Amino acid sequence: MNAFSETIGFVPLYAVLGGLLTIPWSPGLIRRTGPRPTGYINLLMSLIALGHTVLALREVWSAPLHFSIQWLHAANLDIAFEIEASATTVGALVVILALNALTQIYAIAYLEMDWGWARFYALLAVFEAGMCALMLANSLFFSYVMLEILTLGTYLLIGFWFNQSLVVTGARDGFLTKRVGDLVLLMGVVALYPLAGTWNYDELTVWASTVELDPTVATLLGLALLAGPLGKCAQFPLQLWLDEAMEGPMPATVLRNAVVVSTGAWVLIKMQPILALSPTVVTTEIAVGAFTAVSCAAIALAQVDIKRVFSYATSSYLGIVFVAVGTGQGDAALLLLLTYAIATALVLMSVGGIILNNITQDITQLGGLWSRRPISGICYVIGALSLVALPPFGCFWGLADIANGLSPLLLTLLALVNGLTACSLARVFAQVFTGPVTDWTKRSPEGLWALVLPMTILLGMALHLPQTLSVLGLLPNWNIVVEPTSLLLIGSTIVGGAIGWFLYTSTAISKPIILPVPAIQDFFAYDFYTAQLYKVTAIAIVAFVAKAIDWCDRILVDGAVNLVGLFTLASGESLKYNTSGQTQFYALSILIGTIIFGLLLSYPLLLSFLN
Repeated sequence: MNAFSETIGFVPLYAVLGGLLTIPWSPGLIRRTGPRPTGYINLLMSLIALGHTVLALREVWSAPLHFSIQWLHAANLDIAFEIEASATTVGALVVILALNALTQIYAIAYLEMDWGWARFYALLAVFEAGMCALMLANSLFFSYVMLEILTLGTYLLIGFWFNQSLVVTGARDGFLTKRVGDLVLLMGVVALYPLAGTWNYDELTVWASTVELDPTVATLLGLALLAGPLGKCAQFPLQLWLDEAMEGPMPATVLRNAVVVSTGAWVLIKMQPILALSPTVVTTEIAVGAFTAVSCAAIALAQVDIKRVFSYATSSYLGIVFVAVGTGQGDAALLLLLTYAIATALVLMSVGGIILNNITQDITQLGGLWSRRPISGICYVIGALSLVALPPFGCFWGLADIANGLSPLLLTLLALVNGLTACSLARVFAQVFTGPVTDWTKRSPEGLWALVLPMTILLGMALHLPQTLSVLGLLPNWNIVVEPTSLLLIGSTIVGGAIGWFLYTSTAISKPIILPVPAIQDFFAYDFYTAQLYKVTAIAIVAFVAKAIDWCDRILVDGAVNLVGLFTLASGESLKYNTSGQTQFYALSILIGTIIFGLLLSYPLLLSFLN
């Protein structure tokens, strides 16, 4: 009996239950305990969900299950909640729930004295429920619904500290930017149903393998569906929202950068058979991914805010995933997403404790923390090594597998991105953990146990992940290490890391490093002036259209309505004086009206007579 796999659909409900149980503490109905029980309740729910999922994974490893729950049937519209419980989907649930549980432990220390404890854990429950339901959903329609739930959760968590102006601005900009992609994605989802007659991913794959669509229709449909993942994964030109999202609490940043943004890539992989119907869409997918990967890796090097360094690194890695999916390497993309999630969570947790204790995110103000925070330093090193192409650490296997399927140009770009990322990671380590102690880091001990425990658990996961995946048969053969493409990636890691280490540890080079042409440095530091470009293009166009509509509404529409009103008022006022009560006056009015009406009727006859 497969009791756990057959009830896998209840896994998202554990998080929903945890979120509902925070209600008594959210408005302060229960005051004597404070809001801390909400954290423990949600952590317990996450651990129960994790245990359920691990047991279900054993059952579905070789025998996947599919469920269908009828939701709506009207006329020609049939919507069902399709559930797929396979090794891939349930394995993704294990990763999400494990990272969510560790993040909740981390948040116990990070937000220990925060007044919004209950609200924060309720929003983490929204994240968890949305991601779990998305992993299980085998329907594009319900995948879109879950993505919208995650968008709402992202907006609320970015704006968690809503008494700060930058936080409010960041939440608003992040929400509106993602809504652009969501709106276009919805158009594609709605347009797809009449063509395919289904939203089920398996049925869509079969349909895409046999259908012959008009090239224009296939291109427009594919571009609409592609817009959603572009926004969710913070790809060009919708990448700025992830930078704005850094205004939220660090535990939320850990979850968002590690797994939430990857949900867009998950949906992208599911939709790839449809996107592949148009070569134009595939080319756009690869081009956008490659440009985002290279540009964001370069932009990360020019940032001094440590959280923004990793926000651009996230966009860069997801750009690589776009390239992999566009070149038909979906399995390699999934492998990269798995290893990236654990490595990124480890790196962000290690620097999050430093931000908490030192009250600064500016890496130029930090230094000398290796002797004061050795656990954080070791966790950062392992996380950084797991992010770049260096065997036997995690991301090497996905990057090497992807490299084997790329053209020479894309392979060169991948090596460049990997080298820039290695340089950026080495730069952060050198500025934070090495060098002299600064006024900001004189007192910087390791954090509370709740900060250190999840880091050390993730450290063990990052170190043992390649071995675990190898035992499960999910890694490429070890011979891939000596492939020319792999050697190129390893070389770019060594060169990039060495350059970053030398530049920021050498006493012969003055700090901060200023390029000979400051304009170039500013160009990267301000994200290619993308925000300014938005102001003079999209924002200016929208503002002009809004002003034009406002003018039409005030002058034309309101003017016509006011004119009718004035005419009616004037007519009524004039008729008021004609009401005298004298019968002969009424008779005269009727006579005049009859004469005018008769003249109007006889006007055509008079014209014909005169002609």
